[in-house]
Amino acid sequence: MDTLYFELPLIEWVGYIASTLVLVSLSLSSIVKLRIFNLIGAAIFSFYGFYIDALPVGIMNLIICLFNMYYLRTLLFKKEVFEGICIDKPDKYLRLFLNYHKDDVQRFFPEFKIEQAESSKILMAVRDMNVAGVMLLSDNKNGTAEVILDYVTPQYRDYKTGKYLLRRFKQQLLNEGVNSLYYSELNPLHSKYFQRMGYRLEGESYVLNLNNRAD
Repeated sequence: MDTLYFELPLIEWVGYIASTLVLVSLSLSSIVKLRIFNLIGAAIFSFYGFYIDALPVGIMNLIICLFNMYYLRTLLFKKEVFEGICIDKPDKYLRLFLNYHKDDVQRFFPEFKIEQAESSKILMAVRDMNVAGVMLLSDNKNGTAEVILDYVTPQYRDYKTGKYLLRRFKQQLLNEGVNSLYYSELNPLHSKYFQRMGYRLEGESYVLNLNNRAD
């Protein structure tokens, strides 16, 4: 650990890496990712503290590791309650929700306007009694509906919400004659999400065939 890298001992670089991971963890909106990054950073910091005989640093970060492991276990294995709501017209709460998250929505759906909700099918995911996500779909056109909005709040961005909405309303959409969904704005920030949901890139749109989607 006494080897010099850029004129600093290796153990100091270990401390810098730990500090960086803890700092990065505090910038993450996903609680699960925050806990994972914080756990790794605290574990390295604990090693660093014990190595340089700074017992308060080592012990404190070891305790932080235990807290992170406990809460990660709770987050990953707790049984969550999901509910799905389908409404034909936006109500006051939906407008408040979209206005409150307007800036975040614009990051992923820069062309979206709240007025579009007036003529859309509205699917909402309620997770532990909190509205976690909203999907707006256009009218059925020859068996296809456009995804106007598929927004999930930052604290629930673990793909469970989006997958629940598709699973919950798949049969209803099929019964209404909607066989596929498509999203035409190729926003790099949202492309990974659509791929994880099962959409395939076809030309300039992401397309999901509901008949072929396994629940």
